Amino acid sequence: MEKVIVGLSGGVDSAVAAYLLKEQGYEVIGITLRTWQADDGEESRCCEIDDARAAAFQIGIPFYPVNCLAEFEKSVIGPFVQDYVSGLTPNPCVVCNRAIKWAQLVHYAKVLGAEHVATGHYAGVVRLENGRYTVRKAKYADKDQTYMLCRLTQEQLSMTLMPLGGLPKSEVRKIAGEIGLSAANKPDSQEICFVPDGSYADFVAERAGDAIQGEGNFVDPSGKVLGRHKGIIHYTVGQRKGLGIALGRPVFVKEIRADRNEVVLSDEEEIFSRQILCRDVNLMSIPAMEPGERISCSAKIRYRHAGESAVMEMTPSGCVQLTFAAPVRAATPGQWAVFYDEEDRVIGGGVIEKAFPEADL
Repeated sequence: MEKVIVGLSGGVDSAVAAYLLKEQGYEVIGITLRTWQADDGEESRCCEIDDARAAAFQIGIPFYPVNCLAEFEKSVIGPFVQDYVSGLTPNPCVVCNRAIKWAQLVHYAKVLGAEHVATGHYAGVVRLENGRYTVRKAKYADKDQTYMLCRLTQEQLSMTLMPLGGLPKSEVRKIAGEIGLSAANKPDSQEICFVPDGSYADFVAERAGDAIQGEGNFVDPSGKVLGRHKGIIHYTVGQRKGLGIALGRPVFVKEIRADRNEVVLSDEEEIFSRQILCRDVNLMSIPAMEPGERISCSAKIRYRHAGESAVMEMTPSGCVQLTFAAPVRAATPGQWAVFYDEEDRVIGGGVIEKAFPEADL
């Protein structure tokens, strides 16, 4: 009987994943990673230990909570705060999956002698003919989570099972109800786990203190001053609402210039880009790209982006340049761009460094 370590968050998805694996004959052990806790004792929606323990008891599997607070602070929260202070809009879940969740699950799999790790993500793991592992989009696109998995390593993927990749959420809840799981009707989390109220700017302000720049200028793309903003941590590319400035027409955040403490506003058509540059690239389905090599793909520039046809090209500096067939809206520095092949498998992903309008191509 092969052994698998399942990351239990306290939600319905991971609980059903653990149940399905047990039904398939695996020896299942549940682990919850305590990654964050508020001053008032509130837990992250990714590590609700009491709910996870209850699910493990109901399924009939051993359960262990693991304290990862220090690692999460160092690898996820610290960089998240610094990115916001620097005018970026980060996606901490992408970072957490590799640096915390999978790193810890793989570690404890080795400690406990397990061959596999598993989660309740909606995706599938594929081993390709070239021997490499990657993830494929879930069967039901509305729940696909491959975007969040684009940084996983080959070792992590080689050990991973994802039993929910072919199921709709309705079926997962139905299974949970049929076996009496208390999490069957628990709502999905919609926010970053350590900012449950969605007030990112307040969280960053509390953590960063004096490192935060204060008020600065709203400017147009040419640099003309339009008014005053309340601090760059309150804005993100593509934002229209909550700007606190009236210009007699709708305007959008086009760019954040942290070095000048400026927020650039423009008309909507100016926030579209035909080309973006991605750094910190993690390739999954292929081992490498040579400088100048080009690959056709579909690329997503944010989690909820449907994706757009593009050509990815490796630059001499190790970045990937994406050129899109049609302009994409509000490509945001700090977010991840994820590249897919024609079979909906992840080629790789990278952090958006800069976006370029068509005129700059």
